[in-house]
Amino acid sequence: MQSVQCPHRENLIRWAANRPEVLVLSADLTSSCEADGFRDAYPDRFFSMGMAEQNMMGFAAGLAREGFFPFVHTFAVFICRRPFDQVAMSIAYPNLAVRLIGFLPGITTAGGVTHQAVDDIALMRLLPNMRVLECGDATDVESVLDVAQAIDGPVYVRMLRGEMPRLFDASESMIFNRARHLSQGADLTILSSGICTEEAMRATRAMRKQGLGICHLHVSTLKPFDDPGLLEAIAGARLGVITMENHAITGALGSATAELMAEHGLGKRLIRIGLRDTYAHGASRQYLMREYGLDALALVRAVEDLTGERLGLTEEALSDVRLETMRQVDKTEDL
Repeated sequence: MQSVQCPHRENLIRWAANRPEVLVLSADLTSSCEADGFRDAYPDRFFSMGMAEQNMMGFAAGLAREGFFPFVHTFAVFICRRPFDQVAMSIAYPNLAVRLIGFLPGITTAGGVTHQAVDDIALMRLLPNMRVLECGDATDVESVLDVAQAIDGPVYVRMLRGEMPRLFDASESMIFNRARHLSQGADLTILSSGICTEEAMRATRAMRKQGLGICHLHVSTLKPFDDPGLLEAIAGARLGVITMENHAITGALGSATAELMAEHGLGKRLIRIGLRDTYAHGASRQYLMREYGLDALALVRAVEDLTGERLGLTEEALSDVRLETMRQVDKTEDL
């Protein structure tokens, strides 16, 4: 599996080259949010707003009213908590084309509770007119700008930074409101998002070798949540559905799935993997995913709960699983 270093930094520069209406705003976290390349390449289109996120949201709203497309770069917690009223009233209410790019989603940071956005999707899903996207790998990161820019209105993007895997073929871009189908099977359905998809792919590959028929979908659009492919995958699961997300289980992927199932009368069991009414402490991402049950082994245990059978897979066995960059269709059976 290929890894890519800081894909957003270089992609943003290339993508914005012939889009003079695209502006970037930063809240004193320019290099930390990989916007320093844009700042250096297009200094007249970059605004450093300082540590004043409420003001930055109002400023972005004003730019959008004048026909610009502001891309706000800061940590997710500083988009969704501190300036929530300004996001709601200045951006979402008037349905303005502001793109909110939130970094350090969930437990991807060792910074502890003040920097870990574990409630951001829930808050953004609450807002009328807001659309919510989440990146899971380098291909998602490189294609999400096109997806966001095509939306008429405000968009919140859960962005990744630094080195990340390329789970999906670079030619197969993210598609708005369409999940990626990674494997097919009729026993159970797994819906994963963000960084949890890599862990889910690792576990799914090992479990399929034991004869389980698993339908696995990577979900990158959290709002709206009416992709017909999701409903079809849920309806076709014989034993039930498991969601896996780098977020509290309330308000995001798990809740959206429960709502979808209830509204369509799909009486199947649902297991939600995510943070359970808790804040996380500061530590490495690998440690936190294991500690709070967001890794491949946690998914195996959930499948065992759903099937009532022990699979005999250990953490060591799962760590030996090697993933390849996948195309969406032609490699589904290779898992």
